[in-house]
Amino acid sequence: MEHSIEIITSTRPDPGQIKAAILDFDGTLSTLRHGWEDVMEPLMVEMICGPDHKDDGTVRKSVQEYIKESTGIQTIHQMNWLARQVEHFHFHQERHDGWWYKNEYNTRLMKQVSQRIADVESGQKKPDDFLIAGARQFLQGLKDRGITIYIASGTDHRDVVREAEILKLSGDFALVRGAPEHMISCPKEAVIQMILQEKALQGPQLLLCGDGKVEIALGVKNQTCTLGVASLEGPRCGVNPEKRVRLIQAGAQAIVGDYLDPQVIYEYYGM
Repeated sequence: MEHSIEIITSTRPDPGQIKAAILDFDGTLSTLRHGWEDVMEPLMVEMICGPDHKDDGTVRKSVQEYIKESTGIQTIHQMNWLARQVEHFHFHQERHDGWWYKNEYNTRLMKQVSQRIADVESGQKKPDDFLIAGARQFLQGLKDRGITIYIASGTDHRDVVREAEILKLSGDFALVRGAPEHMISCPKEAVIQMILQEKALQGPQLLLCGDGKVEIALGVKNQTCTLGVASLEGPRCGVNPEKRVRLIQAGAQAIVGDYLDPQVIYEYYGM
């Protein structure tokens, strides 16, 4: 059914079992960074090929496959992969480390993100124009059910905090954690471990929601409940078939494309 939920596993959490939810940010809630792949792909191809090599499709195909597989991880890991590919293909004589490539990528990406933020701040766009459909109501429903909400993102911490504020979501979260500046550290794993250890919760008491296989795999690893959000970030509703396949392969218990029918999510997860 459109806007509903696809149940992948028949195993349901017990009623009242889930006490906290950890959500990814970009693509799971926010679409401010929609199109980041269209920035990263040409950057990677450009940096690998250099000014003289004409790609026959080999480099671009490799880049496209990697981007699809790496959605959800800390950006520096993607840029470290790029640095290794520049070295491997040996087309471009100019070499840099992952942090240099990350800075270049962020500079290019922020041109379009900054414009979207400016549109919201000026009133030309509403915050909800950059949220997956139904996201605000879904979050409110979690809060109404006593679920504590955490955000964990591979995007730089200061950017996630700012963008949550721009979209008027900050008050919905007990904690927002993005990637630490100039550190290689997985914020998603860190938030899971913090909740398990400091909040004295067990894995099955957590619901992990995300549109990337990385966070879903982390949820499976830590025995949490998992919801795959196979979002289409352009229209902000409906199911992205490529994301759906990756999320199922990663171990998502259920799949949604948006939050327009939140009741079915609450019911399946016993909330």
